[in-house]
Amino acid sequence: MTEQQPHILVTNDDGIRAPGLLALKDACARIGRVTILAPSHNWSASGHVKTMHKPLRVDAVTLADGTPALSTSGAPSDAVALASLGVVEEPIDLVVSGVNSGANLGHDVTYSGTVTAAMEATIAGMPAIAVSLNSREYDDFTVAAEFAARLGRQVLEQGVPEEVLLNVNVPPLPADEIAGVKVTRMGLRIYRDRLIRRLDPRGKPYYWIGGPEPTGIEEEGTDIWAMAHDYISVTPVQLDLTAHDVIGSLEEWDLEL
Repeated sequence: MTEQQPHILVTNDDGIRAPGLLALKDACARIGRVTILAPSHNWSASGHVKTMHKPLRVDAVTLADGTPALSTSGAPSDAVALASLGVVEEPIDLVVSGVNSGANLGHDVTYSGTVTAAMEATIAGMPAIAVSLNSREYDDFTVAAEFAARLGRQVLEQGVPEEVLLNVNVPPLPADEIAGVKVTRMGLRIYRDRLIRRLDPRGKPYYWIGGPEPTGIEEEGTDIWAMAHDYISVTPVQLDLTAHDVIGSLEEWDLEL
């Protein structure tokens, strides 16, 4: 009897038509059976969303290469929730989110639809990988997708702890120019956001939050350092955000009613 292949859900936050999704689908198809359920449009920087105030639509679509897929009106995290709650009937063994156009480093994980789709999978008890390419101009997602698939095979074989997902960032380089792979911790992102105020045709103000691309502190051992030195970064991210070291000192405060 032939052993059944693992079932992999592929999603993203750049939208169902994004080229990074196609590359990831092709790579993951070599390690298992792939189902695609992704947002109908771009949800970059959407954060961890759960849509509860309006209905969610799911439509059957055909990708550019003829692959059948499912598209939702919801956010990336909604896509994973819909899949895990029954829109996808077959049990899911692994969720892979990406390949995102642009890195998700340091505190980016709290904003990223790519990463928070993986968070939703982790909450639902499914192992998950988020994978991003450190460029918004480089259009070859092959290396990132193939690495994600190889990592996915190891996750399926070895497992990851509960409440842990793997956040992967890949330099925008050919495989032979990548220095290697580093297991990293989250680095310190530096944001230079600024508020842009404009007037609409009726003279009422509206606002954009803009500014240059974030940078970061290149401390060795971090995901930011890895990107700066052309390494693939694999960061285990846990969902327990508790500052455990602070609990003892807080207990010494006068916190009575």
